Amino acid sequence: MAHIPDGVLSAPVLIGGAVLAVGGLTLGLRRLDESEIPKTAILASTFFVASLVAVPVGPSSVHLLLSGLMGLVLGLRAIPAVFVGLLLQAVLFGFGGLTSLGVDLVNIAFPGVAAALLARPLLARAQGFGAAAIGAGVAAFSVLGTTACVSAALALSSADYLPSLRVIALTYIPLALVEAVITGFVIAYLKRVKPESLGLTAQPEGAA
Repeated sequence: MAHIPDGVLSAPVLIGGAVLAVGGLTLGLRRLDESEIPKTAILASTFFVASLVAVPVGPSSVHLLLSGLMGLVLGLRAIPAVFVGLLLQAVLFGFGGLTSLGVDLVNIAFPGVAAALLARPLLARAQGFGAAAIGAGVAAFSVLGTTACVSAALALSSADYLPSLRVIALTYIPLALVEAVITGFVIAYLKRVKPESLGLTAQPEGAA
């Protein structure tokens, strides 16, 4: 959701982000087996394309990313999927930066994965509107979580960015609503017709 370019963040923030990113990538790659590679590649491509259309907002940018959806479908595997998308965007199009790649990965992928892991037990029991509501909630939380992470990274880097943080936060609210609608519909559909794509098993009609 937010590409922070090189030269914006302080060294301690960059180092901290890189350490967290390496830890997340390690966990994600350990969960990635051959059977999951095609699904992971498809969602990595979806993220890559969706987030190419970016609207600059101060020292950051706003774009669709669907990290909540990726977290619900891929779990921890969403972290390497987002990493590949971010790396290609930085190298091919100059979006974000290479030194800030770790921070960008943490900002985008971690909130979606965390929200999805917390919501998974509820999603396993939900049907219909309930599944849609859970998907929407995960998406909205992911966007707002990314907003908080981006704001924290900028605020910790320099007090000069503080005036921009309110504008960034307000800009991300409509994005949270858009992603909530998209993810809610997709998750409700997958839960009904292909629950195994979410790592779930089908439930009989009328099950709680």
